[in-house]
Amino acid sequence: MSELSRTSALASRHTELGSGLEDWNGMGTAWSYHSDPNDEHDAIREAAGMFDMSPLKKVFVRGPDAGRVVDHVITRDMTQVYPGKSAYGAILTEQGTVCDDAIIANNGGDEWMHCHGSGDSMQRLQESAAGFNVDIELDDDLHNISLQGPAALPLLDAHTPLELSEMAYFHHQASELFGHPCRISRTGYSGERGYEIFVGANAVGDVWDQILGHGTDRGVMPCSFASLDKVRIEAALLFFGYDMTSEHTPWEVGLGFTVHRNKGDFRGRQAVIASEGSERFLAAGICVDHDDALVGGESLLLDGKEVGVVNSPCWSHRLNKSLALVHLQPAASRPGTRLQVSSDDFSGTATVEITPFFDPEKSRTHA
Repeated sequence: MSELSRTSALASRHTELGSGLEDWNGMGTAWSYHSDPNDEHDAIREAAGMFDMSPLKKVFVRGPDAGRVVDHVITRDMTQVYPGKSAYGAILTEQGTVCDDAIIANNGGDEWMHCHGSGDSMQRLQESAAGFNVDIELDDDLHNISLQGPAALPLLDAHTPLELSEMAYFHHQASELFGHPCRISRTGYSGERGYEIFVGANAVGDVWDQILGHGTDRGVMPCSFASLDKVRIEAALLFFGYDMTSEHTPWEVGLGFTVHRNKGDFRGRQAVIASEGSERFLAAGICVDHDDALVGGESLLLDGKEVGVVNSPCWSHRLNKSLALVHLQPAASRPGTRLQVSSDDFSGTATVEITPFFDPEKSRTHA
């Protein structure tokens, strides 16, 4: 199997925009375009940015026991997730640590869609499915366009029979867009109200082109993962492999809210509940006294003692701040705490801030 074992049907559009199709999750991904990531960042906040999120893996769980399987594999109580709704949660090891995160959608009719990144979801699903009447299928034909920002609703609403203004956060529905069958979900990874469009490979190119055709005059533009990283850090949204790994419990990385203690059995249940209260560190955010982004991996010190590490840094030109998502020992995580930042190439200071850095009330995503 080649390193890039998966191919987006939008690959040629990305190369025309300047992407080198760098790998993420086995698929060539638009990590950068010829356009300035700051301009893309502005588009997301002021109009809308369009991303190809097809590198996310869409795994269908179907059959009479599908609900039981997805309920066992994730920390959320999926018995409360009715058709047309989805839930975000942590996927755990038997030791109660995070080996992936995922959004699982109830499509109705004993069909669920498990959407995840580069972690171990497929293996965990297969383990949870053992002995049950269920089929598990990775569907790489199904692509995923994400349109994020204030212009997303009026643009899409004009070209689908759905009343998108009535769709609640973390809800979804099968429909049509520009005449193509699809599923539209009110989810995203930007801190903005936005929508994800799940559509087949044969139609995704036309949907992409139609969005640009109707949206360019509104300020809509294609956006790379370079700008996605900026907006998701501003919104304090985690990226598996950077802000959380299989060495971390949900309590340590800010995913405790996804652990439903009163649900039935789920993978890692006993271990994760036993680990609550024993956090070695906590997820936090810092503002660095610096006029550029950090590299990542820098040590954080309090009174000369190492108390944390930088995971995901960025420069936000909109907030005029050097930001980072970090892990800090609990005693050093209080907002307002002053820290030293140190690496072989950098020495400076930072302040712990309340997260999300952008729209802390989440008024935009939850509008």
